[in-house]
Amino acid sequence: MKIYTKTGDKGSTSLVYGDRVSKNDIRVEAYGTCDEANSMIGLALSYLAQIENTEIKEAASFFHKVQTTLFHVGAELSTPAGKEVKWKLKEENVKELENVIDQWDKELPPLTNFILPGGHPTGAALHLARTVVRRAERITVSIDNVNPLVLSYLNRLSDFLFVAARYVNHKLNVEELKLHE
Repeated sequence: MKIYTKTGDKGSTSLVYGDRVSKNDIRVEAYGTCDEANSMIGLALSYLAQIENTEIKEAASFFHKVQTTLFHVGAELSTPAGKEVKWKLKEENVKELENVIDQWDKELPPLTNFILPGGHPTGAALHLARTVVRRAERITVSIDNVNPLVLSYLNRLSDFLFVAARYVNHKLNVEELKLHE
């Protein structure tokens, strides 16, 4: 199978089930933005792979699960309204993020002021992934009849990525950048 099909050369693409839409369709924008976020998480994981820290290695396995679920979010967003979604999100996907957020947040120093994105390259990449997820969420709100769990998952994912960036920086003894007043 060839990787290129030439079917998109004139500015259209296929959704799940073959419906053709413009490449600037809101659904394409939403799932494309989720793909960007997934790639940023992948970049963060490539940095994590170079770190010899048991707690960080354990965290990396959860990020792989997040990437898979984010791929499923993209599948939901690329499925036209009224069609069956093959990888439907479940409430447990959101709860799982909440559980890890709560677990990791307990280990972090309390926030006393705003922090700036940065720190270790892993933390910085996770902060960037967080902002991309926020954009995906803003775009997804514009889609009619989207599964409400998609919005909940994206919202919680951005919270998770914020805590994850702080967690990684903390575990690697990298000081957070605080906002100067």
